[in-house]
Amino acid sequence: MPNADYNPLSYVDRLDERDVDSIELVVIHATELPDLETAREYGERIHYRNSQTGNSGHFYIDRDGSVEQWVPLERVAHHVRGYNKKSIGIELVNRGRWPDWLHSRRQDWPEDYSEAQIEALAELLHKLKTRLPNLDYIAGHDELDPGVVDASDNPAIKVRRKVDPGPLFPWGEIEAVVDLKRSGTKIL
Repeated sequence: MPNADYNPLSYVDRLDERDVDSIELVVIHATELPDLETAREYGERIHYRNSQTGNSGHFYIDRDGSVEQWVPLERVAHHVRGYNKKSIGIELVNRGRWPDWLHSRRQDWPEDYSEAQIEALAELLHKLKTRLPNLDYIAGHDELDPGVVDASDNPAIKVRRKVDPGPLFPWGEIEAVVDLKRSGTKIL
C-alpha cells in the first residue's frame, strides 16, 4: 500500500470490518491540534462505550510529509458523521483553530499546509485510487458536516462545528493532480 508507517490504534481490532470495494470517498481533515503526538493522544481516547473505540482517521500526514496509517482500509474509522462506512479519512497535522475550536473570536485559520504535506497527500491519493476500484470522490470534512453549534465564549453566537481542512487548503492543486471528483454532499 502507500509509503506509510503502520502504527495501529490500540482498539483497531474492535472497529467494524468492511470490504475495500465499498470505499467510494476520501475525506480530507485537519487535526486542529499542535502536533502528531497530540493527535495520537486524541485518537486513543475511547468515545464510544459500546465498541470501546474512538475518533480517528486512516492516515495522518505530518508537516514534514511523513505518513502514518492508524487504521487499515479494511476497517471503518470514525472520522465524519454519516460517511464512515464508505470513506477513508486522511488527517493533515495543522493547528487550525486550536486550542479553542469553538471560540467565536478564534475562527481564523492561521497555519498553512506545508509543501511536503501536500506532496505526500497527492502521492497517497494516487496510490489509493490505483488500489481501490470504486474510489471516485473527495471532500473536505467541512462539506460533509456543515453543522453549527453555540460558541464556547457566547452561546448566543453560532459557529461552524467543523471547518477543516480549512480555507488555506489548496483544493485547486490537489484537484489538478488527482483524478477524484469533488463531492460535497452530493454523493452517498
